Amino acid sequence: MPLRVNEIFLSLQGESTYAGLPCVFVRLTGCNLRCSYCDTPYAYDEGRWVSQGEILDAIGAYGVRLVEITGGEPLLQSECPELASALLGRGYTVLVETNGSQDIRLLPEGCIRIVDLKCPGSGMTDRMDFQNLHRLGRRDEVKFVLRDRRDYEWAREIMRSHPMPEPGRTLLSPAHPFLCARDLAEWMLADPPPARLQVPLHRMLWPEQPRGR
Repeated sequence: MPLRVNEIFLSLQGESTYAGLPCVFVRLTGCNLRCSYCDTPYAYDEGRWVSQGEILDAIGAYGVRLVEITGGEPLLQSECPELASALLGRGYTVLVETNGSQDIRLLPEGCIRIVDLKCPGSGMTDRMDFQNLHRLGRRDEVKFVLRDRRDYEWAREIMRSHPMPEPGRTLLSPAHPFLCARDLAEWMLADPPPARLQVPLHRMLWPEQPRGR
């Protein structure tokens, strides 16, 4: 079955513990959330239907073994887990970034699931499936995108009260342009949380290019 694809492109992984590595991104169309700081609103509706075979061929042409399926919200398309399985079967390392509202058990074993847990500043916290924090595997990651100090304190409380990945796989990221990375770094140094600072690398490298990077 085909998937509705917004874009497929090669870039450096800008976030996650794989930051800095060349990665092929498959951005699927559609999202059920409307975060206040969303930087990919073009993925809400734009896209074309592409067969799984065409997607695999497009990925293979880049010659890179790290792939991220993202969105939008990729798990809104029922064919997403099948695509992830096909990539795993071909020996790719597969990251799937999901917005925290969908059951991550839909994804096959072997995927690295990155749960982007929405803080209050996003306006979408009430849409989160917090049971996903009990479904994490040892290689999965949780990301908090922070808009302000309130979001930081909220994330700290979630880290205290819920199961989380190991500290290196729990990520705190400033929401551009609302929070300065240096301010977040200072907060983390004042009272170190069990988390890693994540500065979006792609925004630093290509600030003038909002998509395809």
